[in-house]
Amino acid sequence: MRRLGVSALLALFATAAAPAPAAAGDNDLILGRLVLLVDDTGSGMPTRAVGQSLELRSLVSELGVALAPRLLAPADTLGFGGFQFSADIAWTSISNDARWWRAMRSSPAADATSHGAAMLPTIGLFARKGIWFPVPSIEFGAGAVHLFDSKIWSGQAYVKLALQEGYHDLPVPSVAVRGGVSRMLGQKDLDLTIISMDGSVSKHVGVGSTWGLDPYAGYGALLMVPRSEVIDPTPEIDPLDPMFVSDRALNFVFKDQDDILRHRLFLGAKLQYYVFELTMEATLALAGSSVDSRAGSDACTFDSTTTACDTTDQAGSQRSFTVAAGFDF
Repeated sequence: MRRLGVSALLALFATAAAPAPAAAGDNDLILGRLVLLVDDTGSGMPTRAVGQSLELRSLVSELGVALAPRLLAPADTLGFGGFQFSADIAWTSISNDARWWRAMRSSPAADATSHGAAMLPTIGLFARKGIWFPVPSIEFGAGAVHLFDSKIWSGQAYVKLALQEGYHDLPVPSVAVRGGVSRMLGQKDLDLTIISMDGSVSKHVGVGSTWGLDPYAGYGALLMVPRSEVIDPTPEIDPLDPMFVSDRALNFVFKDQDDILRHRLFLGAKLQYYVFELTMEATLALAGSSVDSRAGSDACTFDSTTTACDTTDQAGSQRSFTVAAGFDF
């Protein structure tokens, strides 16, 4: 067998959202790079393509952290009459020296040591609304996140339930739980849904009867559900050319994997003056460890020639820093 080779942020968002030619960017994905072409006959021509599931799992795990449902809010809801409009910009670290990031368009496909920038920058636009409900208080939110220099977007929505809030004059923190979902758009090779659940605590502090400060912290879990579309590992070859008719047989789909689980810790603060608000947040996503288990098989290795193997998420820990600005009414 042979292997073959918001005001400023708002301006930024307006720039990112402006119509542009439908051209791929440096941060778009080419999943056909995560493939091993195998010659089973010794003819010098590939006879089958084997998707590298271990690399796909780790790639999706790290990309999913950058596109996961945004947090950016204390445990207190906006109240039944409250409404917020905000824009944000975030930077999320990735293991850019890992093999799986050769799937990024900016990476030389054959380079196994460095695959572009160490941070993924994203920009988001969100609307949040408090809803009247006896107990607990409820807040809904929806928006969109865009990965710079790519066609990748994610539509996002969440619902937050405040289990305890409003005791600002007592040494009692506000407590809330929240569920969210993010759906990736703009990539033809990959279907990705990210579900989040988190709990947070916060405490409102008045500053000079003019400013409001809400520091908050919490823990959340991310569940990522990736599904591969049909992938052409040799896009430079015309399958209609009679000389390369067998090329069509190389098209493949990555095997469906078990859901990917990541854990993240977050710490932030919201500062508000009148209707103007500024939120800063730092997030730490712990290293991936979930396994796609296939009974009776061995663990996958890099350059595996079989798809019947266990794949372990090898994504490293990731840090995110986000700044949001907006208006609370």
